[in-house]
Amino acid sequence: MMQRPVAVVGPTATGKSEVALWLAERLGGEIVNADAMQLYRGMDIGTAKTPPELRRGIPHHQLDVLDVTENASVAAYQRQAREAVERLLGEGAVPIIVGGSGLYVQALLDELNFPGTDPEVRARWEEHLQRVGTERLHRELAELDPPAAESIPSTNGRRIVRALEVIEITGKRFSANLPEPGPPRYGTLLVGLDRPVAELDERVNARVARMFDAGLVEEVRELERVGLRHGRTASRALGYQQVLAELDSSGDMSEAAAETARLTRRFVRRQRSWFRRDGRIHWLDATAGDPGRAVLNLLERADAE
Repeated sequence: MMQRPVAVVGPTATGKSEVALWLAERLGGEIVNADAMQLYRGMDIGTAKTPPELRRGIPHHQLDVLDVTENASVAAYQRQAREAVERLLGEGAVPIIVGGSGLYVQALLDELNFPGTDPEVRARWEEHLQRVGTERLHRELAELDPPAAESIPSTNGRRIVRALEVIEITGKRFSANLPEPGPPRYGTLLVGLDRPVAELDERVNARVARMFDAGLVEEVRELERVGLRHGRTASRALGYQQVLAELDSSGDMSEAAAETARLTRRFVRRQRSWFRRDGRIHWLDATAGDPGRAVLNLLERADAE
């Protein structure tokens, strides 16, 4: 086979990480993370990060590269992830890109440019965010730019503010800055994993329950000691935001778990909508047959074309 990257994308809880590891073993590959919240050190349980002992000795890149007090940046990710992919290709390894953060995947593989910033405009939107909250501001973004709202979680106030800032500065939709998909960078094969909606909802519910059983609350408390509350991105991650809110109120972690599951199910639908617009993605039913073997077949066909 030609040496080309493989991107395994799709909604949360479809089984992307396991397929990516399987492919890395068979293709002589290494993992390049494309999940925004897995960039953070210490955010392990709540992001379903594959534990080191289960990574089968396969190197992972763009994982655990930020402190929780730092803001994740798509522009910085684009630069650093491309460096990792190009280094791997130069060393003869196959980059296996895996994650569900659609904008990060597109930044890595497409010619995505980033408009400038205006401190006054941003400050005004940040003040508005403080007054109305993230849910309300996300609805305002959805009225102005539905595709952008689909790609940004309703809990991520920083990215909502950024999208609204760009809209005001440029007079165009934030999503207008997203290029029409052309041939993906590096000749990457894009593969999407999905499952039936009802099954995926059940998997999300079970996954959230496991996170809380595995010590998510303790993880949040530990991260709180190193500044989680001061991280504008990390503190709003699904699960972490809900636990912090309960620590500040009644401490009912069953309510935090229920809200995390509800918001994750909603986020899954937005992820699906975002990725389904990309006609380059080869979709596989994660419940049917062997998705890893199906990816190898797709690679063989792509090489033959």
